[in-house]
Amino acid sequence: MDADTLLIGRQGRLGRLTLNRPKALNALDRPLFYRIAACLDAWRDDPGIETILIDSASPRAFCAGGDLRAIRAALAADGPDAAAAIFRDGYRLVSVLAHFPKPVVSFMDGIAMGGGIGLGGHVRYRIVTERTIVAMPETAIGLTPDAGGSFILSRAPGLYGLRMALTGGRMHGAEAVAAGFADRMLPSAALPELAERLARQPAGQVVDMARPVDRPDLPRPDSVNAVYDAPGVEAIMGRLAACPEPWAAEDLHALRQASPFALRVTFRAYHAARRLPDLNTVLEQEYRLIASLIRHPDFAEGVRAKILDKDNAPRWADAATATPTDIEACFVPRPDTLDLPIFPAP
Repeated sequence: MDADTLLIGRQGRLGRLTLNRPKALNALDRPLFYRIAACLDAWRDDPGIETILIDSASPRAFCAGGDLRAIRAALAADGPDAAAAIFRDGYRLVSVLAHFPKPVVSFMDGIAMGGGIGLGGHVRYRIVTERTIVAMPETAIGLTPDAGGSFILSRAPGLYGLRMALTGGRMHGAEAVAAGFADRMLPSAALPELAERLARQPAGQVVDMARPVDRPDLPRPDSVNAVYDAPGVEAIMGRLAACPEPWAAEDLHALRQASPFALRVTFRAYHAARRLPDLNTVLEQEYRLIASLIRHPDFAEGVRAKILDKDNAPRWADAATATPTDIEACFVPRPDTLDLPIFPAP
């Protein structure tokens, strides 16, 4: 990886990590994980750095997620354990960012999806703009929301998080704040000034200038809950077909396009994550699920259809193969764990 794909800078009391892979929408690969982690390790005890900012050099995307081409190539060349190891490195970085002792600020301006949420969605101060598009679209490629995304989704109001987990639906900035993916919304034109102030002032004081979102644009919670408070994916699809709300037809279309196996794993994972106590335990669950799902044929087929050939016509395994036994097997603890760092209580 070219070193210029991550721009590292110091400005006053600010350490700045700027993603710079515009052609790949800042997709995260293993070298990026390592370089970001190395900077955090160096800055942890550096008295000259008080705040860390993660942003993008491109207005189009903060980060569109993990580098799926690289993961699929590792799967084909070296097997599922090698591919799972890439996810493991990413999840460890998520945990480090979430528990970092110094304030970390993310400017999730533009596209922020999948692994991009892992990078910017768990830090102390999360900023979105009018250009932000947030989503966890993993079921469309045979996976399940990961990089800590299922933790945020499981804590979203009502069953809105289950809806977004299954459909991979897109949220603009206001929705992202309402759903718990961000803390503040700010005009994109104000970000350069905000970065300059972070170099001089404590992060908490600076972020207070970002205007709060007054009226998030979310569907009525009672109508979403009425559809998604169901015993399984089949029941949800039946309720969507009968629901007169305009968003219901869009949701049903998304579910019909997604991997049937991934949908059923995601439904089970969402409800399990609601009962888990913290981000790290959810990351451990996500790792078990991802390590299983990359072995399922739907993952390679989903990446082929969405990323490689771009025909958007995946040939999924038959939904009948998604038996309760097969789904439950994805949740069985693995012999290898994330071995996440232990952080002191705040």
